[in-house]
Amino acid sequence: MSAWFVADVGGTNIRVATITESGLSNIKKYLCNDFASIDVALKQYFSDTGETFSAGCIAIACPVTGDEVAMTNHSWTFSQRALKQQLNLNDLFVINDFTAVAHSLPVLSAEQLIQIGTGQSVDKGNVAVFGAGTGLGVEHMMHTAEGWKTLDGEGGHVDFAPVDETDIVVWRHLQNELDRVSAEDVLSGRGLLNIYRALALHQGVEPAITDPAQVTEQALNGQCEVCLSALTQFCRIMGSFAGNLALNLATTGGVFIGGGIATRFTEFLTNSDFRARFEAKGRMKHYVKDVPTYLINEPDHGLLGASAYLQQQIAS
Repeated sequence: MSAWFVADVGGTNIRVATITESGLSNIKKYLCNDFASIDVALKQYFSDTGETFSAGCIAIACPVTGDEVAMTNHSWTFSQRALKQQLNLNDLFVINDFTAVAHSLPVLSAEQLIQIGTGQSVDKGNVAVFGAGTGLGVEHMMHTAEGWKTLDGEGGHVDFAPVDETDIVVWRHLQNELDRVSAEDVLSGRGLLNIYRALALHQGVEPAITDPAQVTEQALNGQCEVCLSALTQFCRIMGSFAGNLALNLATTGGVFIGGGIATRFTEFLTNSDFRARFEAKGRMKHYVKDVPTYLINEPDHGLLGASAYLQQQIAS
């Protein structure tokens, strides 16, 4: 009997899994740069598992608006129709990676979530999810008569809106470098590095670190004051951005944080000014103060969401 697969494709890694009756199995991670194209990467997974697949769902970090798919933060481009033929599949669905993350939310348990701050979710209320990784993914979701419906968009590329004086330092530095500063330019791996560089130069310190993981590591172990300031500001900016998502669509069901970065400093984020900045909406503070915020503490949430989406599509 043929199997179904799901893939979660980011700018750095591709994670692939097989759908079983009990969940996901044979979860494997590959570096995108190790493969010339996505079909080669998926065929490697097929070979590694020895499975014959008839259907799949690919969640990918870029807009999916037609047959041609071109990644935002990687070189892979492909035709959905051609890929379906190359992989010899009966069914293939390609969706935005945060469409998949959104579809994971109804199937996540309380144990797979960490609440940050106060607030109480409203059953079937609108939700938003975002996450910093190689880029910044964003998705909203609402409940309809037919079930949960995702609202696609490219919210990670909205303008970065400075809130405090430190934000302005960061914005001014990046504005000089980039001409236009997006939210992704501060809320992503390179975004954390951008904040670090801006604060270091502002303090007259030569920015010696070139890896965002080192910024996080040295902030958490107290080795670098600039790194600590950068991670602190990263959490503040993330809180303001999350609050904006809550305002956009009255997310009474909650705002969720996914992606590959925030879970690396869970305790730091929980104790940061994230929630204070989330609620700091002036006259609209009352509008967001009861909206809960959660960190998704499940590394396979993208794959779980892609699986839920695939099963929903084939069953319909």
